[in-house]
Amino acid sequence: MAVRRRQLRTHIGIGPRRLQIRQERLTPRLVIPVRLIRRFFRRPLRLGQRIAPIEQGAVLRQPGLGLANGVQHHAIEMRQRRLGRGFGHANAGTGEKGLEHAYQSCEIFAEILDIKPQQILPFSTGVIGQLIPLEPFQQNSKKLVERLSEDNMNQVAEGILTTDLVDKCHSETFEINGKTVTLTGIAKGSGMIRPDMATMLSFIVTDIGASQQELQACLSIAVNQSFNRITVDGDTSTNDACTVSATNQSGIQLTDCREAFQEALNKLTQDLAHKIVRDGEGATKFVEICASGLATNSDCLEVAYTVAHSPLVKTALFASDANWGRILAAVGRAKVSGLVIENINIFLNDLPIITAGEPDSNYTEEAGSAEMAKPDIVICIEMGDTLTSESVWTTDFSYDYVKINAEYRS
Repeated sequence: MAVRRRQLRTHIGIGPRRLQIRQERLTPRLVIPVRLIRRFFRRPLRLGQRIAPIEQGAVLRQPGLGLANGVQHHAIEMRQRRLGRGFGHANAGTGEKGLEHAYQSCEIFAEILDIKPQQILPFSTGVIGQLIPLEPFQQNSKKLVERLSEDNMNQVAEGILTTDLVDKCHSETFEINGKTVTLTGIAKGSGMIRPDMATMLSFIVTDIGASQQELQACLSIAVNQSFNRITVDGDTSTNDACTVSATNQSGIQLTDCREAFQEALNKLTQDLAHKIVRDGEGATKFVEICASGLATNSDCLEVAYTVAHSPLVKTALFASDANWGRILAAVGRAKVSGLVIENINIFLNDLPIITAGEPDSNYTEEAGSAEMAKPDIVICIEMGDTLTSESVWTTDFSYDYVKINAEYRS
């Protein structure tokens, strides 16, 4: 897929970060075939509560993944065809009234679009326990429908932001028998990020032909190596979802190219997941925690998350402080079996800091501090010779993270 560059001169974050401005930011503009998705709204309206409708063309199949938080927002219960996104109010923990408001927001758009309310799938994020207000839908839905346009995925990506500072878009293409298959996705998410997709939404569209079962299998694989491997703060949200919509317009069936499609979907979801981490609330570092060598991948994942969620490790990352003892301590308290101190090797990028459970003989504080000062850091933790490995992507904890979340409802 061709990618053009566009200039976004000023972007103002919505919500608690609304006064933070990034200027002269370059972001990719995605060129989306008209056959892929018929219409997107022309530009987001700042309404206090943002609303971003997406009308899909010939959507044949639309699987999705929800969240593992026991308190769910009411839109999770409604599985239909057109996508509608409201922002600022989570509509979670709001009882029957919340379900009623979710359905009424669908009815408002359905009347204008001349479709059934059951054909609309609503999504929302925001303050938990607050109902979606219906007034913005009643007052602005007609304007939004009138502004639907064929080639404005980027505007949709901007329209779904909350505490995010940047929009998140990515496309992948591949060719089969001279025909091109396209996948394009957008996502939002910045804080309250922890696997089971956390406070994030992602909408992916493709022009391939596939059954719902085929797409669901591919999506589950892709999400488990992307959105379910990121964490900013260890908090799992009440509001998250990921959907794939397939239009069957490319003339290619998934059964003819399953491996190529899975590879493209994996790349797309991982790129969007990494963008969420890089835009983590208050984040200054992008960190990969790679743990390997234990009896199972689950044990490796437990170690990686224990390190990634350690406030002491995360604050050391923010300070560029090579306090490697915090990393080693986090590894030691992970709830896994078979951990032997003499088998542990730890690296900061390519720099060995722990070898066979002891400080590496060539390690220096200056070298460690230089690695910790980099914006991208890989912490590699080897714990044995078993061919197991898991990676988690995370951030540091900065002063801004505390400020953003302390003032979230201010």
